[in-house]
Amino acid sequence: MSNALLPIGFCDLLPSDAEAEASLVQWIMSAFNDYGYERVSPPLLEFEQSLLANAGSGIAEQTFRVMDPETHYMMGLRPDITPQIARIAATRLINSPRPLRLSYAGPCILVSGAKHSAARQILQAGIELIGVDSPQADAEIITIIAAALAMEDVLPSISIDLMMPQLANTIIQTESFDEQQTKILMRALDRKDVAAVQKYGGALSGILTTMLQAAGPADRAINMLKGLDLPQEAQQIFDRLLTVVEAVQAHNPDLQLTIDPVEFRGWNYHTGLCFSVYINGVSGEVGRGGRYLSDNGEPACGLTLRPDLLLPLINFDEHIRERVFVPFGHTIQELTSLRQDGYILIMGLTADEDAQAEACRLNCNYILQGKELQAVAE
Repeated sequence: MSNALLPIGFCDLLPSDAEAEASLVQWIMSAFNDYGYERVSPPLLEFEQSLLANAGSGIAEQTFRVMDPETHYMMGLRPDITPQIARIAATRLINSPRPLRLSYAGPCILVSGAKHSAARQILQAGIELIGVDSPQADAEIITIIAAALAMEDVLPSISIDLMMPQLANTIIQTESFDEQQTKILMRALDRKDVAAVQKYGGALSGILTTMLQAAGPADRAINMLKGLDLPQEAQQIFDRLLTVVEAVQAHNPDLQLTIDPVEFRGWNYHTGLCFSVYINGVSGEVGRGGRYLSDNGEPACGLTLRPDLLLPLINFDEHIRERVFVPFGHTIQELTSLRQDGYILIMGLTADEDAQAEACRLNCNYILQGKELQAVAE
């Protein structure tokens, strides 16, 4: 059994789970492709200097490093695919027409598991819209992610939380707080500590307290925020949020949207609206994204999902293909029509085997008799 031990955070996916994961990724990627997002596939491993440059600077702490025995340069195993997409857009696809719509799916390796999951090998699938900065582009990312997860009631209800990481900081900078006061106030906002905000917020305590209390359903939050006398720059950020919400609701009025006006932690390299995806039955977020700058300074917006977190919620039994035992002697060419009809074909390997017994042992639904399918006796 010692040969079966794996490092903490890594696991084998056995046949049923591996098939379910592949089916789920195919479903999601097909939805992305339906809306014009073309698939790219960056390498799992690349040179550290390119992987961690620009948008990749935020993933350095989660990156495994190894030395390339050929070049002796340090390489990194990607913990996130988004920075690689930014690199591709700024280099190999620099001359492609904008806006550039790209999709991707693949494994990533983390140094340590996340708060809600010990897994260190994770699966990502996502989309990036590069070369345009507009509320409509932000709304497109949100609505397409929601469409990709609309699996005919296979998944429970979806909620998308919208955040404006720059909003609180923009407001705080209008007052002459020293560095220590700013840190204390930002920490109070991060902890959602109303009493501390009122104590250290000075003239801004009223605005910041209202922003804390506004967190929740989008319509309610917007109504509360509309009543605030925001500084001009902060008002522009809020107006952008309002336009995005209106655009998303025009596409999908039933989509559950929430707003957290003071959330900023973990969005270090983002430059505008950010969003997280939540699904009932899964602890923590199943997807996150937002607006950022690509490697060459182009505006970009995207969102990355974690399909592996969704697998326990999905029952693929209704989509299991039926299995046919094919006695020895049939050729692949003879079986083309059965394969086209969606059957899984289990080939017999010897002429003297008991077809009925083998079909039962190998969990087949039918036996091929001549050119006809015969149900396997229970």
